[in-house]
Amino acid sequence: MKPVRAVTLWWVLLLVSRLGATMTESLEEASFYYGTFPLGFTWGVGSSAFQTEGAWDQDGKGPSIWDTFTHSRKGNVLGEETADVACNGYYKVQEDVALLRELHVSHYRFSLSWPRLLPTGVRADGVNKKGIQFYSDFIDALLNSNITPIVTLHHWDLPQLLQVNYGGWQNVSTANYFSDYASLCFEAFGDRVKHWVTFSDPRTMAEKGYETGHHAPGLKLHGTGLYKAAHHIIKAHAQAWHSYNNTWRSKQQGLVGISLNCDWGEPVDITNPKDIEAAERYLQFCLGWFANPIYTGDYPQVMKDHIGRKSAEQGLDMSRLPAFSLQEKSYIKGTSDFLGLGHFTTRYITERNYPSRQGPSYQNDRDLVELVDPNWPDLGSKWLHSVPWGFRRLLNFAQTQYGNPPIYVTENGASQKLHCTQLCDEWRIQYLKGYTNEMLKAIKDGANIKGYTSWSLLDKFEWERGYSDRYGFYYVDFNKKNRPRYPKASVEYYKKIITANGFPNPREVESWYLKALETCSINNQMLAAEPFLSYMQIMTEIMVPTVCTLCILIAAVLLMLLLRSLS
Repeated sequence: MKPVRAVTLWWVLLLVSRLGATMTESLEEASFYYGTFPLGFTWGVGSSAFQTEGAWDQDGKGPSIWDTFTHSRKGNVLGEETADVACNGYYKVQEDVALLRELHVSHYRFSLSWPRLLPTGVRADGVNKKGIQFYSDFIDALLNSNITPIVTLHHWDLPQLLQVNYGGWQNVSTANYFSDYASLCFEAFGDRVKHWVTFSDPRTMAEKGYETGHHAPGLKLHGTGLYKAAHHIIKAHAQAWHSYNNTWRSKQQGLVGISLNCDWGEPVDITNPKDIEAAERYLQFCLGWFANPIYTGDYPQVMKDHIGRKSAEQGLDMSRLPAFSLQEKSYIKGTSDFLGLGHFTTRYITERNYPSRQGPSYQNDRDLVELVDPNWPDLGSKWLHSVPWGFRRLLNFAQTQYGNPPIYVTENGASQKLHCTQLCDEWRIQYLKGYTNEMLKAIKDGANIKGYTSWSLLDKFEWERGYSDRYGFYYVDFNKKNRPRYPKASVEYYKKIITANGFPNPREVESWYLKALETCSINNQMLAAEPFLSYMQIMTEIMVPTVCTLCILIAAVLLMLLLRSLS
């Protein structure tokens, strides 16, 4: 019960701050804080293998569940798009490393493709040496550019054969295969990789893959499938951590953590105990679902209580939420050297009781409703609004709830506002400025934040949204075979934040904004002129040989006439 009491105390402190300021944010949160991040703070960008690499069946790579999901042509993805080519990143390593150098980042977070390294998902079936070589060369290219690799082992692209033969994350044996895969990665790359992330946003992977069916493998096992998948993912994470800890840590001196995504949940009425409990429940069903077992050994009590009660009311003998044995609790507790935290937006939360007779589901188990303030800036994606102050609160919540762990922000970013080739992404600059500043305030509050990863380096395949949402610092033209990249205004702005390690003073920060817009205006003109330049290039490629051929023919004719006249 300790975690629950800690959260309750946190909400009391929040109530004091809310009552002392406006109804939406405190006075300090409303003001911009000028200052710098701690020495050694690390700045980066991120991506994932399936979203960027392409080459889906090249050089020995096996199929993933997302290959199958996108190839089914059943309306799973907007526009029936696939990631068969995506950003063509598999063939553009040096070009993308050059972009990272241009951004001045100190780290790059990317994921390994499990089926590219183990085509069947099973190590005993054979290792793809070309896959090992590809990632080894990529890691070397990063290190040669003084960019630290932060490597995610699994970002949703489970080998298809593990899904077919074992049921994927519905089967605990997948945890054992994941542990074998993780050991292979530690063995092959651990001499150079010192920051490992086992899973990226496993909550979404479980909920959308096994509850709603919106993500691969597309199963709709309401109220049961996601809890079973999460249970096995948590065990897999713990096995990988222990593998590293027992075999590799002493030689390689690296760190192993997990990346958990969660929006902030703010009570609609901070004076209403039921709204406070609902907001706390929202966070526990979101972040605590995975973080609590890793930091305290078991699921949040509120999850066990709610799901257990509803399961009994639905006539079940056992809770739909699986239970850890005492041995498993001890084995899982403490299996994280840092907490990776992904965050994008905020929701207002109020209580709503869903009758158990409506049937089992994750949404009904939580007994709450998520709301948005219509005044919050809309960033294009329906679910994403810019609410920077929620970021600070989530960081402070994690710091208080889990005993002040080292925190790496592993995902944070904004999508494209319009479906166009607009490079002057002012909204992303404002989002980046606001959210990184709230992170700076959280550090000032005492949160132990070590680094920040902005999402993402490139526009890329966005799962069920296809290519409609664009999160990249670099615009990718998916209509062209070679997938060219173009810098947006946010590249220039983020580069300035990184170089200054924060926000030095108002005048300088304002100059960054003006410089970024000036740069993107020039880039936009170049991009607009590119079709004409391409046309001219094509014409040149056609005309120059033609003119040269004509000149040779004319010269030959003249020479023949000259020789005839002389004879």
